[in-house]
Amino acid sequence: MRTMSTWMFALVACVVAAAVFFFVPFIGKILGWGDYIYIASYTVLQYVVLATAWNILGGYTGYVNFGSAAFFAVGTYTTVFFHKLYPLPIPILVVLAAVVGGLIGLGMGYLTLRLRGAFFSIATLAMAVVLQTLIVNWDFVGGSRGAYVIRPASIVLFDSYIQYLFVIMLALVVIAVTVARTIERSALGYGFAAIRDDELAAEASGVPTLKLKLIATALSGAFMGMAGAPFPYFIGFLQPSGVFGLEYAVNSIAMPIIGGTATWIGPLVGAILLGTLQQVATVTISSAVNVLMVGLLLVFFVIVAPNGLVGVVQNLFRKKPGAPS
Repeated sequence: MRTMSTWMFALVACVVAAAVFFFVPFIGKILGWGDYIYIASYTVLQYVVLATAWNILGGYTGYVNFGSAAFFAVGTYTTVFFHKLYPLPIPILVVLAAVVGGLIGLGMGYLTLRLRGAFFSIATLAMAVVLQTLIVNWDFVGGSRGAYVIRPASIVLFDSYIQYLFVIMLALVVIAVTVARTIERSALGYGFAAIRDDELAAEASGVPTLKLKLIATALSGAFMGMAGAPFPYFIGFLQPSGVFGLEYAVNSIAMPIIGGTATWIGPLVGAILLGTLQQVATVTISSAVNVLMVGLLLVFFVIVAPNGLVGVVQNLFRKKPGAPS
């Protein structure tokens, strides 16, 4: 069966993104959320990018990263740094955040990827603590006091600045998902899968495991940095405790697991499902239940459907009528 080419997939993704842009305001009117629909949608899309980025290393390659919040924070503080030094357009800040996040991911990989399993995961958590300590003591970006980032009230071609940020994040989703799908169907993706399935066998077969793992950490870090770049303009006031918060680390792991880590669509489905539930809970109940919701769903899917929602659907289609279960 012939699969869709990368360029065709990117075109379809752009069409879907355009449809989402025009459809979201109608949802806001139906729910009575007004402009809050852009805030909620931005948050969900942000988690799509984070979940997809985590999945490149954690899902495709099999190395569980507990330091997602650190890479997200690297992106946010890259923006704060340049905002104080010399304000730049957000698209340029996104590129700079991707470069910084990718370089830190590469450095982290070089130092930690000789560790495996739980040892690697603990090392990434330690790296997050080190980065948070550095940010807390860096006065130029606000330190422990935090930093204000003043944004314009509006921007040309958009009704509000939050709508502009929503479009930026929508574009990042298209890029992240397209890259993830391309990796999955490439020689690079097959190399990642070989490492995930049996790293020792992959090494014995001549797969350059360290090189591929470094590529995975760099790509994952770059996309997490990209996700964090617009955040200072989104929130207005930035504190280390908030950016390095538990919700970013937990959600970026839980969403791919709930959706399914074996394919590019799993993190997309998991982030949209869980992110939407969290936004609805924030409006109707309280944001305090978000972490509880993540924990309950994560436990449920790990026990009942370890391959996620995508795995459940795939198993249903594989079963033929009349075949023994």
